[in-house]
Amino acid sequence: MEIAIIGASGYTGGELMRLLLHHSSAEVVAATSRQLDGTPVASVHPHLRGLTDLVFRNTEAGDIDADFVFLAVPHTAAMKVAGTLAERGIRTVDLSADYRLAKDVYEETYGVTHTAYFEAPYGIPELHRDEIRGASFVANPGCFPTGATLAAAPLAKYAHTIIYDSKTGVSGAGNTPSATTHYANVGDNFSAYKWTTHRHVAEMKQEVARLGSDARCYFTPHLLPVNRGILTTAHILLNEPMGQDEVEALYKKFYANEFFVRYQKPSLAAVRGTNFCDVAVESEGDRIVAVSAIDNLVKGASGQAIQNMNLMCGFAEDDGLRNAGMLP
Repeated sequence: MEIAIIGASGYTGGELMRLLLHHSSAEVVAATSRQLDGTPVASVHPHLRGLTDLVFRNTEAGDIDADFVFLAVPHTAAMKVAGTLAERGIRTVDLSADYRLAKDVYEETYGVTHTAYFEAPYGIPELHRDEIRGASFVANPGCFPTGATLAAAPLAKYAHTIIYDSKTGVSGAGNTPSATTHYANVGDNFSAYKWTTHRHVAEMKQEVARLGSDARCYFTPHLLPVNRGILTTAHILLNEPMGQDEVEALYKKFYANEFFVRYQKPSLAAVRGTNFCDVAVESEGDRIVAVSAIDNLVKGASGQAIQNMNLMCGFAEDDGLRNAGMLP
């Protein structure tokens, strides 16, 4: 299957190409970039040198020649081309935020008018596999909501309040330099940001509700001086107390058939470079602490996008994604 990546110059585009090198039935044949037209991909993604001869091209969506497209563009940019791809019958996974939320919620959260809205499956396969399988367009979730939702999902319907506290690596901000990601401001430092206003909380609230819960949902992110990974601590406040054995049994049953969710003590090193989400829980009665670890660029973005592609196209769900973490 021939793959095109629209907006391939960023971290997620590079990760898509890296992971798809190992896919048995997919090949990246086009990588687009408006600013880098004519530039070899390996000059921007040096880890791919010797593994791809692709050159960035400034190709319009109407001229894409591929069986499948990954939209690795910022929010508001995806909505400008999604309709064209759909009309052409090209199956698509959108890594932007444009189709993750209901129209009114999106417009309130992002402060823009959605000009090409349609409903799309929300691509956490462990929760929405039946909707994703065979779909023509899937909205890939945000990185924070992926780790947070998988941490809390088994207990959501038993909770009245869920408080997510996440620590993320710097690559989550993308590859455009800023004061926030400048080494002198990040190295040997640790800080919270957007304490109560991060846009991803809308996805978290949406997924908690879809899990049959009316729990209140809160979120605060923190920036770690590391390249990759998100460690999320979910404080799940229950309507009725549960003991440790009961909670562990619930999680292990909930994820028993999920290859990419592992019940073990989470650490960023164990999931770095992989599509795994490691989860563990500890009970103190009416408060459960659930911790998850993901790689924000893989399970939090490009790896989950390929997992969704595999479901959409009838491939093995782990094709191209069956690799171990880089511990230590």
